[in-house]
Amino acid sequence: MKTFAENILDFLFDLELPFKLPNKIEVLDAHKLPEVHAACKIFYEKFYTDHNERYLLIGINPGRFGGGVTGIPFTDPVRLQNDCGIENNFQKKQELSSVFIYDMINAYGGTQKFYSKFYISAVSPLGFVRAGKNLNYYDDKVLQQRIEPFVIDCMEKQIVFGIKRNICFCIGEGENFKYLKKLNEKHAWFDEIKALSHPRFVMQYKLKTKDLYIQQYIHAFARVTQA
Repeated sequence: MKTFAENILDFLFDLELPFKLPNKIEVLDAHKLPEVHAACKIFYEKFYTDHNERYLLIGINPGRFGGGVTGIPFTDPVRLQNDCGIENNFQKKQELSSVFIYDMINAYGGTQKFYSKFYISAVSPLGFVRAGKNLNYYDDKVLQQRIEPFVIDCMEKQIVFGIKRNICFCIGEGENFKYLKKLNEKHAWFDEIKALSHPRFVMQYKLKTKDLYIQQYIHAFARVTQA
């Protein structure tokens, strides 16, 4: 029986978009790069070499400075080295969402405790750029329409890793939550989807009250992990 880590790595390294991208959009797939391949292997084997079930946190899609660099959701090169203890040669540029997520992880009890209970992915595990800028899958209507079979396939492949089905945590309270909720109503992956404020929103617009948003995450997790 494969470990959680083996399942994740097989999934990530086999990702392919099964459709043509519209409107000058390009895919952001870091996992094809040897240095990303190596970083992912170290990260997932460090935190997921077991058969434990975990709760899913699901974001939008990777961006250019976090998961788009390291291949690990919400993990920029700085956090990968300083918080996860994984040396890397990526340019040490930080990404705002990653700063929030790792502040939250540290408030929760650190990387070992957090990753033993949670797995972070995205509605689209592959990211997108247009004109050199990050693009969310829902920002282009043609892309959003074409991506649905890929999103469904990715979710169904990941659920069997050992994802708990009573609740899923959606990172983002707006379009990402609406889209995921609609798909869940059709496919019944989870009993409940709980929306959490998106880290970028917090870091850009609510920085002074960041700790309140960190507590929002931690209280939501405590409700299920201590039940």
